[in-house]
Amino acid sequence: MSQAVLEPDAAAARGMDLLRFATAGSVDDGKSTLIGRLLYDTKTIFEDQLEAVETASASRGDEYTNLALLTDGLRAEREQGITIDVAYRYFATPRRKFIIADTPGHIQYTRNMVTGASTADLALILVDARKGLVEQSRRHAFLTSLLRVPHLVLCVNKMDLVDWDKAVYDRIADEFTSFAAKLDAPDLTIIPISALNGDNIASRSDKSPWYEGSSLLHHLEHVHIASDRNLVDTRFPVQYVIRPQSTTVTDYRGYAGQVASGVLKPGDDVMVLPSGMTSKIASIETADGPVDEAFPPMSVTVRLTDEIDISRGDMICRPNNAPAAAQDIEAMICWMDETAPLRVGGKYTIKHTTRTARTVIRNVQYRLDVNTLHRDEAAGELALNEIGRVKLRTTVPLLADEYRRNRTTGGFILIDEGTNRTVGAGMIIEAR
Repeated sequence: MSQAVLEPDAAAARGMDLLRFATAGSVDDGKSTLIGRLLYDTKTIFEDQLEAVETASASRGDEYTNLALLTDGLRAEREQGITIDVAYRYFATPRRKFIIADTPGHIQYTRNMVTGASTADLALILVDARKGLVEQSRRHAFLTSLLRVPHLVLCVNKMDLVDWDKAVYDRIADEFTSFAAKLDAPDLTIIPISALNGDNIASRSDKSPWYEGSSLLHHLEHVHIASDRNLVDTRFPVQYVIRPQSTTVTDYRGYAGQVASGVLKPGDDVMVLPSGMTSKIASIETADGPVDEAFPPMSVTVRLTDEIDISRGDMICRPNNAPAAAQDIEAMICWMDETAPLRVGGKYTIKHTTRTARTVIRNVQYRLDVNTLHRDEAAGELALNEIGRVKLRTTVPLLADEYRRNRTTGGFILIDEGTNRTVGAGMIIEAR
């Protein structure tokens, strides 16, 4: 593994679609090794990076080049041989660009896994063929379902350590398929692999003649994600109002932000919330100039034909298709604070799209056991990494959709008012 490898040409990758995917699974299932293998096989690492990994592997006493070291960047991760933080990596093939979120497997870092998967188009869950499904496998499968990740891939890893036994693969595949049937997992693919040796990663392996599916990389390149975007409900949260500080430009007013869903075009009738004022789109501009349309996740500046009082936190939508302006929210919340639990009466800052408000916890309806899916209705609080259904009320209306319909306008975070730390992530079930 001493051959030179090169960074892919960024210019060649420009214009291709982008797939965001997150890896998940239990400790030592091989997530970081798999990511290292993908980076190596797609020639996305520099020669000096590979040499550094080879040197580090030798100093650790490894008998092979440990590709997991490409993503385990924290010193604590390398010393313990685990992933703690979410490590983001980028690579490209001639067909597609990729952003990988290598998320932790330890239960105490579940919150990091939620962070990494919250924006993913696809989730890779790894299972050690020798161990089969474990508690964290089910936990992460449930979390990807809760986060509405539309595509799920189960990689049965370390098949080389069970002599590529088809019976082992079938048993794990059947068990996981049965569990996934209880979840909202619309697209499930199962692939037998060996991340260490590269089998069924970049190309099909002759060691699994009984497997008739594609390699992992082929699947990642060809999985259809264009239809996953919500192009029906137009939502444009205003992040910044642009007024040039120039004496030569006096009549310019643009509204900058990222398209959350739907399609915006010049000439479209739009409504601004919460005021309810209507207008038409005069033009849409990007850093590269005007465009004829904007769709998620493009960052653009929208100009309107009328002078309307618009500020950060407002939302541009269609007159007959608007989100709810709601102060009473029911949501599934993943609690991330290790210092204090979520309790009834707790007050927090809520950040929803570009709008910030204050909120109070009205009720904890139940705490969910993510392994058995049992609802504990007697629970009165949520501790670190626990998930439950909660009612809250905000000081100002949020312009919100259900999370199942729109992941951007249906999601929010809770912030501790004293420390300014993010303490919870929520997915809206009902807003009124």
